[in-house]
Amino acid sequence: MREPVKDTDFVVRAGTFLRRGMVPALLTVFILSGCSRGYISAYSDNLNRSSWSLTAVTADFGGTVSLYAEDLPVPGEGGALDIGPVYAAGLFDLDDGHTVIEENITDRLYPASTTKIMTALLAIKYGDMDEMLTASSRVPEMEWEAQKIGIEKGDKMTLDQAIHYLMVYSANDAAVLIAEHIGKDYDDFIRMMNEEAARIGATNTHFVNPHGLHDDDHYTTAYDLFLIFRECLKYPKFRELIDLNYYSTIFHDKDGEIRAIEVPSTDFYLLGTAAPPKGITVVGGKTGTTNQAGNCLIILSRSADEREFVSVILGAPDYSSLYVFMNRLLRQERGYKPGL
Repeated sequence: MREPVKDTDFVVRAGTFLRRGMVPALLTVFILSGCSRGYISAYSDNLNRSSWSLTAVTADFGGTVSLYAEDLPVPGEGGALDIGPVYAAGLFDLDDGHTVIEENITDRLYPASTTKIMTALLAIKYGDMDEMLTASSRVPEMEWEAQKIGIEKGDKMTLDQAIHYLMVYSANDAAVLIAEHIGKDYDDFIRMMNEEAARIGATNTHFVNPHGLHDDDHYTTAYDLFLIFRECLKYPKFRELIDLNYYSTIFHDKDGEIRAIEVPSTDFYLLGTAAPPKGITVVGGKTGTTNQAGNCLIILSRSADEREFVSVILGAPDYSSLYVFMNRLLRQERGYKPGL
C-alpha cells in the first residue's frame, strides 16, 4: 500500500473517507467483439495541432462525427509535469483552447464514478427535472458496499432530486433510477451513453453502466473524460450541480411515507477538507473511486484572472494523495500565459 503524499496545501480530517482501492491495471483490449461498435480511436498524441482532428468517425448510432481542433485542447500539445504516481493527468485551458499539462491522457483506463457526468449530461439534455421517477426492482440491486442512498423498489422522487443525489453524493442507485427513466429501458440508456460519447468525439470510451462500478469493458481516457465534461459545462444546470457541498430533500417511499435524506459532497474541495492553491478557485467536479480505477477526480477551476480550466486525474493511489497531486496541477494555472 502506498503512503499518502504530504503537501502544505492539503489537510484531511481523520476518518472522513475510507480508502477503497489501489490503482488500476491498464486495459490493453483495443478492438471490441460481439457488438456493432464500428469505430476505434481516431486521435493520436503524435500529431500536432495543425494536423490533428477527429475525422468522420463511424459511431454506434450509424452516423459520423467530425470534430476539429480550432478551439479545442488536443493531445500532444501539452507540457509534462511530474505530479506523482498516477496513471493519467491533464490540465486544459477552456478559454483559449489549449492543453497545458498532459500525462497518458489517451490511455484507456477505468473511470469509476466519473462515469456519472455522462449520466447527468443525458438527464439534463433529454429529461424534465419535474418528472416523477418510480424505482424498479433493479435500482437497489448492486453490490452491498456501493455508494447509495438506499432507494427501494416503488420509491418515488423527481428527476431533479435524483440527479442531485447522483452528482453530489455519487449515489449509484440514483444512477440506475435515472437510466431507466431517460432511456426506453436500462439497456437503451447504455446505448445512449455510447452514442453521446461518439457524438462528442470521445472515441476511446465504452460504457456498460450508468454509474462506473467496475466492469472490464467499461473504460475511457482522461482526454475523453475532458471532452465529456466540457460538453456538460455548456449546461447551467450541470454547473449548478457541481458547485454544491451538500444536498437535502424529502421524497416518498414505496409506502407513501416521507423520507428525508441529507448527503454531503464527495469532493474534498467543496467540503473544505482540501484547499486549492492560493489564487485558484475550485468550482466543482466529480470524484470516482473503485479498487480497479484507483482514485479519480475531474474539476472545473478558475485562476485569479478568471480564466477557466478543467483538470483531471485518473488512478491516484489514495484520496489524500489525489488532492495533493491535483494541487500540483492547479498551481500551473498561476501566471499561465496561452501560447507561451
